[in-house]
Amino acid sequence: MESPFLSILVLVAAVLLVAVTGGVGYLTLADWRDRRLREKEKRETRGTTPKNTAAKKTDSKNTAKKRK
Repeated sequence: MESPFLSILVLVAAVLLVAVTGGVGYLTLADWRDRRLREKEKRETRGTTPKNTAAKKTDSKNTAKKRK
């Protein structure tokens, strides 16, 4: 005959195992989704050509001189 303490202990261990497994699955799914979104955004921003930053600096210097 089993002890009620052992039955409760086994039940708690099973519940914790399911909870931890579900948590790991959730975190894996969330990481996969976030990584996919970051790669999508990276592809979209790579498709657009950013303006030359050196030209921006020169333009801002020229506008500052014009204001004086």
